[in-house]
Formats: sequence, structure tokens, C-alpha cells
Amino acid sequence: MYDVLIIGGGVTGSAIARELSRYDLKTALFEKGEDVCSGTSKANSGIAHAGFDAAPGSLKAKMNIRGSQMMEELSRKLDFPYKRNGSLVLCFDEKDRPRLEKLLQQGKENGVEGLEILEKKELLALEPALSEEVVCALHAPTGGIVCPFKLTIALAENAAVNGVEFHLNEGVKRVQPGTVEGYTVETGKGTYETRIVVNAAGLYGDEIHNQVSEEKLHITPRKGEYCLMDKKIGQLVSHTIFQMPTAMGKGVLVTPTVHGNLMVGPTATDISDKEGVDTTAEGLDEVLKKAALSVKSLPRGVTITSFAGLRAHEDHDDFILGEVKDAPGFFDAVGIESPGLTSAPAIGEWMAEKIVEKLRKTQKVDEKKDFQETRKDIPNIASMDQAEAAALIAENPAYGTIICRCEKVTEGEIIDAIRRPLGARSLDGIKRRTRAGMGRCQAGFCSTKVMDILARELGIPLEEVTKAGGASKMLTGGER
Repeated sequence: MYDVLIIGGGVTGSAIARELSRYDLKTALFEKGEDVCSGTSKANSGIAHAGFDAAPGSLKAKMNIRGSQMMEELSRKLDFPYKRNGSLVLCFDEKDRPRLEKLLQQGKENGVEGLEILEKKELLALEPALSEEVVCALHAPTGGIVCPFKLTIALAENAAVNGVEFHLNEGVKRVQPGTVEGYTVETGKGTYETRIVVNAAGLYGDEIHNQVSEEKLHITPRKGEYCLMDKKIGQLVSHTIFQMPTAMGKGVLVTPTVHGNLMVGPTATDISDKEGVDTTAEGLDEVLKKAALSVKSLPRGVTITSFAGLRAHEDHDDFILGEVKDAPGFFDAVGIESPGLTSAPAIGEWMAEKIVEKLRKTQKVDEKKDFQETRKDIPNIASMDQAEAAALIAENPAYGTIICRCEKVTEGEIIDAIRRPLGARSLDGIKRRTRAGMGRCQAGFCSTKVMDILARELGIPLEEVTKAGGASKMLTGGER
């Protein structure tokens, strides 16, 4: 019998797991993918939103503000990349100034600090690459950028080190009330009993919820397509550049990433396929055209890859958090679309508090005296000074062998990614942890070397190495 069983290994589920790992509880997380951060959390803009967009009083506003406040300290404790670079919301028509002023007042009501409206002259001095058509902009200095992979993996690793069981490649098929207490959870590999269920199943959160509640939810996959550009133009802008938001979202943005690239996107198209992460020529063209309205002379020829992500848009247009009224012990963390990445640490904190409060009504729940609050990421040779790198290589020569030339990722880093808690088991798992394959050539040169290391470290035939688990094997057939 588990005390808590979490469904979903994205950033929300991982944040909840990390906060629950502070307590003496038997906690498990089930994820249908071969790795954490393999669904919605892996495909977004990596923005730590300031908090001016969400409606005052909403859960989105509350969690966004708290999450933004938590992010910097959390990045130090869990060692993931985060930068408070500030954001700008551009206004191109004087007639739209009242909308921008309304956004300013809304942000202040939410508790966002430092908000101000900058005029054209100030803006162009701050960001010379902005379009000459800009009239004014809302400046949010507390806005930031973060690595969504590193954040999610850091939360999950820390939870695992503190005792949370992770069941990867094990999707939940059915949840029903237990015969005596709590719930019975069925997967493709077994049946489990738990006192508490946490539904953090992303796009499938409505399907899990609707198995236990008469108050039905409905999630629409909202597809966003992005273009990632080469690092040589990564400094074209220093702030995250938004356009005036619409009912479909915050519009197309232009932003630097914490790794030095430039990213533009996303589109916002409601679709029916919850696995529909294909990109389209039309969508990518829309992204580049709209981004060019914000930043002049935005070059198209430096795009190194494109991708699409799906946001879990619930019909109520707010986060759905907490215990379900007609399903005691079943907690939802559903409809976590933007600003979900920013909000995740706050959601984890809030949900853990509610769950522990529930459990304490029937059992003793103590905080762990040996909780490990910090975690160190994989050493990164590319960011080290010469002396530091030389010392690491002297200690372990594998850190002196470059595998990915574009991102300067070494064999030592790849081995570490495989051997650490919740280690990588695929090329995508390596990519998310080390950036091997994320550079200009998009793994054109390093894939075979990474495959060799994976096969060797995992003790499997080369033919069993996958891109992203399951049937995504890199090699097919054999000698004839």
C-alpha cells in the first residue's frame, strides 16, 4: 500500500514528488514514457513568467507569482540553469495602449514587482533590434528563462534520492476506489493500492479524473510550433519579447534561451490528437512572420531545428488543483498550461501541503530529518575555466574526450547522465541531460558515438538503443 501515488512524470508531477519526499511517506510516481520530462514539459518556450497575464484571484496567478519567487533559490539548490533576464510586451498601435495599461494594473494586482511602461526611445536603447513600429511596451524585470529539461530532471532526481519510487514505462490505465480504503491503480504491468492518488497526467488528466468523478473535465490539446535558432544570433535580444496577448495565449515570442540560442514561437492551434506533435510548413512560416513583427531583420537561415508542443487546455481556463469533491483522496493537478512551468514549484509546495494535511487526519506523518535538499548537476566542461576542466580531466580522463562537437559535450558527461539517479536510457534522455545532439548539426556527427556509449553502459546490443524508448530503435534489420 502506497501513501501517495502520482500519475505523470512531467514538471508538475516531479515537483509534487520532490515536495512529498520531505516526509516519511511511501510515495511512487508512474510515467508512461521511458523518461521523466518526455511529454508536454519537454516542448515549451522555457519562460519563467513574471505573472502579469493571469486573471487576478485565479490559481494561475497565485501559482505563477509564487513559482517565480521560488525559482532563483531553487535553481541554486538543485543546480539547473535559470536567468532573470526580464520581459517586454510590445504595443505597436497607440490605440492599444489602454490594453497595455490594463495588463500593467493586472500585474500589480497580482503582486508582480517592478512593472513599468517604457516608451519607444527607451525601448530601442534597451533592445536595438526591436521593430521601429513599436510604440511602447510593458517591462517586467522579474521575468526569466529556465531550462525545462534540467528543471524537471532536477526535481525528479532529488525526489528519487529522497525515496520516491519512479515507475517509468508504466502508464496508468485505470483508477477505481479500493475495496477498503483509497484507490486501486492498474497499469500495464500490475495493480497497486494507494491511500492518495495525484493526477498530474497532463493531456490525459481529464481521462484519469473522469474515471472517479461525476464532475467531468475536458482537455483540448493546444499545439504550439517553435523554431530554434543558432547560437550565433543568440544575443540578438536580451529580454523575452512578447506581443500583446490574445484569448489563445501570449502570442509569438522571441527569446534568448539559457543555453545561448534564440527561440521563436509558438503558434496556438486547438487539435484533437493528444499525440499530434508534428510541425507544419504553414505553422513555422506563421511563427517566423509574426516574430519578424517584433524583431527587425530576424534571419530565417539560422534555424537549426523546429518542434511542436501540446498545452493541456482545460475548458475552465484555470489550473485545477486539489482534492476532488466527490472522490475523497483523489487530488487533481490538471489543466496545467502556461504558466505551468513557472508555477510547478509552487504547485508542488501547495499540493504537498494539502496531501499531508489529508493524511494526518488518519496517520502520523513526520518530516524527514535526513531530507537532502540540494543536488549537483552533471559537470559541464564547456562552461568551466581551463584550470577547473584540467583538474576534472586529470581525475577522470573521459571528461577529456569530446563526443558532441557542437555543444562540446564529453564522454564523461554522457556516462554521468546514464549512471546518475533516474539515468538516461535513450538518445533523447542523453540530449535532455547533456545537450549532446542539440547543436548546429542536430546530432549528425555524434549520434553513433552516443549510441556506442549507451550500449556499453547499459549492457545491451547496439540494435536495442532507442531514440526515445519504445519502438524508436535507431538501427533496423541486420547483415544480409
